[in-house]
Amino acid sequence: MRPKTVAIVGSGALGSYYGAKLARQGADVRFLMRADLDAVRRDGLVIQEKGEEWRVPAKAFGSTAEIGPVDLVVIGLKTTANEELKRLIPPLLHEKTLLLTLQNGLGNEELLARHWGAERVLGGLCFVCLNRIAPGVIEHYGHGTLSLGEFGRAPMERTQEIGAMFSEAGVETHVVENLVTERWRKLVWNIPFNGLSIATGGRTCDLLLADAGLRSQVRALMLETIAAASALGHAISESYADYQIERTYPMGPYKPSSMIDWQLGRAVEVESIWGEPWRQGTAAGVALPRLELLYQLLRQMTAR
Repeated sequence: MRPKTVAIVGSGALGSYYGAKLARQGADVRFLMRADLDAVRRDGLVIQEKGEEWRVPAKAFGSTAEIGPVDLVVIGLKTTANEELKRLIPPLLHEKTLLLTLQNGLGNEELLARHWGAERVLGGLCFVCLNRIAPGVIEHYGHGTLSLGEFGRAPMERTQEIGAMFSEAGVETHVVENLVTERWRKLVWNIPFNGLSIATGGRTCDLLLADAGLRSQVRALMLETIAAASALGHAISESYADYQIERTYPMGPYKPSSMIDWQLGRAVEVESIWGEPWRQGTAAGVALPRLELLYQLLRQMTAR
């Protein structure tokens, strides 16, 4: 059965964008807001994409207790705030509430399963370029696909129904057989571009690719990530690295989300994006010297 009510927990650029798409299509979407609460209650959510701007009225709330139980919880929080989920999730649950995490990196589904049961948990991988440019205003630069899967299970009827919700809202959505494999595929991009953008002091994607030395490091980090994934049973072709590099050129001076967090003094998702992949790959017997160096460097550069 298709979810009738949806809560967005973590209404930053990612949660606001996908939630706004669903709301625009007519879904009953309820947004948990913090700093943007007043602006969104007053003006709704504004999405800028493809040279156009559209606005959707949004049901914005200051707490999950105000939202109450819903059929589907979409989690867009940064993984650095995962401890808050223990407080935020319970008021949203009824017996059959589903939890869909759109977070980066590894370990997020496992966290939800430990606390609220694996049977509730799904995950999604968002291949999209977004930034929040003002309170309640999201700019969509490019891409936008969503890969959706079950935690530890093959797709079910509910997976297809949720996928159809997003597809009908204008989001190119793919239901995948193996969610963890897709997580590793996304890390092939996230590990080098998010990491090197910080390690180089704030270089955008175009500048990383314009420098031959840095471009070679991007590819080398991608190949290490692919090797780790393959050792863990998630076969990814080495040609996928070249594909990801080529598809990054059209992004131009794009600022990866981790770089923005670092520049603004916010917590960076170091453990889920770099630490956990390094630990899992190393445990599988793969030498990951570049990933280890980048991980340790980022730990130092983002220490608060």
